[in-house]
Amino acid sequence: MLEPDATRIADIGPVPAIGSPGTVVGFDLDMTLADTRDAIGAVYEALAAETGVAIDVAAVVARIGPPLETELAYWFPPADVPAMAERYRALYAGIAVPATVPMPGAAEALEAVRAQGARVVVVSGKNQADTERTVRFLDLPVDGVVGGLFGTEKAAALRLHGASAYVGDHTGDVDAARAAGALSVAVATGAFDAVALTSYGADVVLPDLLAFPGWLGTFATGGGRPG
Repeated sequence: MLEPDATRIADIGPVPAIGSPGTVVGFDLDMTLADTRDAIGAVYEALAAETGVAIDVAAVVARIGPPLETELAYWFPPADVPAMAERYRALYAGIAVPATVPMPGAAEALEAVRAQGARVVVVSGKNQADTERTVRFLDLPVDGVVGGLFGTEKAAALRLHGASAYVGDHTGDVDAARAAGALSVAVATGAFDAVALTSYGADVVLPDLLAFPGWLGTFATGGGRPG
């Protein structure tokens, strides 16, 4: 069994070298580049206070990743979910964005990609406006931002931007990379630990983004290349 701080590279065949002309690396946002646990929790606390509905915020935070409507369905009747989603998004900019902090190693990971001559695109399940707000608030140096996509839906955006790799914390991000024909780089900083991400089939599993620059340096020089 893989230890939680280990790296796994599957035999997936050749992928474009990061650092070659036009190469793009995609990153998820929540729990990959941005620590949104307190931020999202605060919005759900506000919703609970407004509606009188008892929401287990700890359970919500433990599941960060899937679409907003999926989470809201745990707490509200189906007919109320659209209105609650609208209210959540109305609250998000003022409550959540200022409470968001970078994940450890986020700045270094993006710097490492740029040092290899590659570009960065963020592809997130968060709606477009709040994805842009979060990226702007954290001052993340990225070349493109796409929001409102989850799982294999992300593949279209990754293909459009020509991403050779996609970095994320969720099994849905592994699905996205597979569907896009990109290298799946998983960080065990969200709802899934390294063992779960490995078992699911991520090509590379890292404990966090702090480990990303070292892995990328090896990969880019061919030492960590699959196949």
